[in-house]
Amino acid sequence: MSGPQPGDKAPDFDAPTDGGGSLKLSSLKGRKVVLYFYPKDDTPGCTKQACGFRDSLAALADADTVVVGVSRDSVKRHDNFKARCELPFQLVSDEDGAICESYGVWVEKMNYGRKYMGIERTTLLIDARGVVREVWRKVKVAGHVEAVTQAAAELG
Repeated sequence: MSGPQPGDKAPDFDAPTDGGGSLKLSSLKGRKVVLYFYPKDDTPGCTKQACGFRDSLAALADADTVVVGVSRDSVKRHDNFKARCELPFQLVSDEDGAICESYGVWVEKMNYGRKYMGIERTTLLIDARGVVREVWRKVKVAGHVEAVTQAAAELG
């Protein structure tokens, strides 16, 4: 399995975000981070997942946890998606795929018998020291946000 495993230090990155900003992952040290990778803005599963994290933000904030979404969409697409869904967390634009590669989420997928490369829906829970504590791969959206929220609260 490629990408960081529980106990590994989360690979750092510095990348553009919605709103013309940028995010260096290591700047979030001292707080827990839910780092989730999703295939594409404005698709049904990705919208449901993003809105789920939005709706659980108070519980995650109570657990001193920030949410960061990552896809290969452009900053402009992120801006539109964030506005439409009223997302109160940062969306990182990984247009060149370097972050997806370092996290092992850029994989061969199959849809209707056609093989293609894409993002495997994956979520990582990173502790306040920057260490990966949990990894959810091949995420099914239903019930996922609740599981991540509970894990963040239990991490203390």
